[in-house]
Amino acid sequence: MSKYRKDARIDTNQPEIVKALRMIPGCTVETGKDDILVGFRGKTFWFEIKTPDCLSKQTGKIRDAEKKDGQKKLEREWMGHYRIVTSLTEILEDIQCEK
Repeated sequence: MSKYRKDARIDTNQPEIVKALRMIPGCTVETGKDDILVGFRGKTFWFEIKTPDCLSKQTGKIRDAEKKDGQKKLEREWMGHYRIVTSLTEILEDIQCEK
């Protein structure tokens, strides 16, 4: 990633997801970090948000063609939490929060 990187385009569902997360007591959200970092119960979670139209109709998973090379590499190699999601529900499952 270039040190002169332009702001990335955000997916249309990201603002709604961020707003909902920020309403959860004890949950913090930092944007602009490919896409969001979520802090909850002393843990940090890294999420890339895609729109639901990126999902394969056959598998229900995000199509590889929708993922950038860096995102594929993170999925393979990142030792912390990293997940590409399309919904608030997926994030709540990962952070183990019932809304």
